[in-house]
Amino acid sequence: MRQRHWASVAGAISLGAAGIVAISAVPALAAPPDPGSSHPTPPTPPTHPTPPTPPTPPGPPGPPHPGRTTIVVSPSGDDHNQGTPGKPLRTLEAAQAMARRSAHAGSTVTVVLKDGTYRLDKPLRFTAEDSGTPVKPVTWTAASGAHPVVSGGQDVTKWSPYDGGKNIFVASVPKGQDSRQLYKNDAAAPRAAIKIARSDVTVTASGMQINNPALNYLATLPDQSRIEVESQDSFTDRYAPVQSISGTTITMQQPAWQNNNWGYDTLGRPFAGGQLLLENSYAFLQEGQWYLDPSAGKLYYRAAAGEDPNRQSFVLPRLESLVQIAGSYDNPVHDLAFSGIRFSYSTWLTPGTSIGYADQQNGAFIPKAYPQPADYLTSCQSGCPLFEGARNGWNQVPGAVQVAAATRVRFADNTFAHLGQVGLGIGLDANANGAGIGLGVTETTVHHNLFTDLGGAGVVVGGVQPDAHHPSDPAMTLRDITVDNNFVTDVAKDYKEMSGILSTYVDHAVIAHNEVSNLAYDGIDIGWGWGANDVGGSPDYQNRGLYAYQPVYTTPTTLRNTEVTGNLIHGVKKVFHDGGSLYNLSANPGAVYSGNYIYDTLHTVGLYLDEGSRYVTLKNNVIQDCGVWVFTNSYGTSNNTSDNTLQNNWYNAGGTQTPNATQHNNQLIDNVQVSGTDWPAEAQQVIADAGLEPGLRTFPGVTQ
Repeated sequence: MRQRHWASVAGAISLGAAGIVAISAVPALAAPPDPGSSHPTPPTPPTHPTPPTPPTPPGPPGPPHPGRTTIVVSPSGDDHNQGTPGKPLRTLEAAQAMARRSAHAGSTVTVVLKDGTYRLDKPLRFTAEDSGTPVKPVTWTAASGAHPVVSGGQDVTKWSPYDGGKNIFVASVPKGQDSRQLYKNDAAAPRAAIKIARSDVTVTASGMQINNPALNYLATLPDQSRIEVESQDSFTDRYAPVQSISGTTITMQQPAWQNNNWGYDTLGRPFAGGQLLLENSYAFLQEGQWYLDPSAGKLYYRAAAGEDPNRQSFVLPRLESLVQIAGSYDNPVHDLAFSGIRFSYSTWLTPGTSIGYADQQNGAFIPKAYPQPADYLTSCQSGCPLFEGARNGWNQVPGAVQVAAATRVRFADNTFAHLGQVGLGIGLDANANGAGIGLGVTETTVHHNLFTDLGGAGVVVGGVQPDAHHPSDPAMTLRDITVDNNFVTDVAKDYKEMSGILSTYVDHAVIAHNEVSNLAYDGIDIGWGWGANDVGGSPDYQNRGLYAYQPVYTTPTTLRNTEVTGNLIHGVKKVFHDGGSLYNLSANPGAVYSGNYIYDTLHTVGLYLDEGSRYVTLKNNVIQDCGVWVFTNSYGTSNNTSDNTLQNNWYNAGGTQTPNATQHNNQLIDNVQVSGTDWPAEAQQVIADAGLEPGLRTFPGVTQ
């Protein structure tokens, strides 16, 4: 039978400067109504002191007026204009100032962006002053037929030959400007990198010892502190920078090195060893790769034979976020919408600093030094008590577009492309928000957006620190978040251990009718905490020493009532064998995962209930060609992966790994194995309905 998908391989999507996406054509599919179309009204949060509101920047002339106000912006406009179609404003900041005044005067405000690129010098910040009302929202939208780009980058031009023998070219960029990404013809170009064998080096407490004489030249290289090691492991993707190289001794920057070498699935002792790479040196340049020297303001590119980089388009990101939406808990941003806009060209620089990227899972990393055992390289390779002491301090990869302390924010029909981190972060911890406030997002919708060519995940909802799961203030709770009918493909290209969509601690998240494809790791992941933060704690983590550093909670977390319905997940698990195409972590009472279709997963796990997963119902899903169609991490009779129901699912291959199912009350009811793709009619309907709903299988500017 025909597979139901848009694009199953890298390169099936190309996004041009005009914002046009080319997507491989597929047959039209029917789908049931969106199950998340209505949400309960959350309780009114308590009042809190309100921080000072930033002053409104000066805007263009023209008094705002009640009724409806349309403000037109164009890159060729003038901020002294009236913001009319004939006399548009030029900058988003000027439009924001006029929009604020108009909304305060009682208008329903629409900011219309004409075609072109809007280059930001700093992130565009939205506060409560930018809010509308439920009946008079403030909307930022593309003009009819336009594909505006909000950009954090700059064009790179005027390439000159530098090393003719190797076909290396050089261009000037502003001195001091750093970036971990470069985009060529609107696709991420790889940094200079070489692969090495794990046997080429020996990991030590301070760095690495070179075993392979072919690598002895490393000691002669300049700018050694810009060189990084990347280790792709079982479920982690780790980065650590070099400090210096002398002879055969590589000394690494701290605390990045030590933090990457303790805990679980470490750089030096991965559970399943994948690629080890050396990156970011001029000496490593191979065809199609680039190297940036910020101190000299020089960008180098090694072209293919006969290629002239002056005939290509290059954009170097400058900003680490593009849009920051954040109010306060007692005065949130509200009734704000964005549609038809492309957000592009950002970077995230932390992994190249002495912090590195000591990844723990799905974009959470250790951001500072913690006490470690003296023999951490041997005693703490599968956890240890001191490692547990670091757990509650993990940070998150930030989004290029960030939302916190907000309600009734809507993103529809946008494109998030060519970004060096997470595309859209909703209610992440404060450390992942440039506004300095996190969490606290309610009644927010992410509908029918394209996420592609990203360094991190497409969408991340929720935090991982204690205030995320047991808020010290009820207004921090994330509630009623809908992510539906989005196309998430070819994301998590730099931080490969991230899933396409991640939702951690949310009261009623609806993740419905998305297509998620072309990923190194998981498709859709739900939950956090490994059961350790649930009522009564986890016996496993009691044994590991976690509760010397945090309480055993007597109340449940905010994770509940998750709906994961009608999603199409395929082309995932391309690098990391651990995890699952659809994955749950920790107790999730009221959760229902139904009508999802999973295929093309390199025979890995389809449905994965990891540590502490409880009260989850998985029903009416179709799992095709997986090595294990369902896995419950319930090997120990005392752990809390319990009270789950797997009912009326169809699969055609793979094991059923549900150890100690009776003891854990994990029920398998009426699941059906079929031969080949001889799916019964009900399963065929699930396959036909999965993914984007009819009428939503195009985006503004799409050609098929």
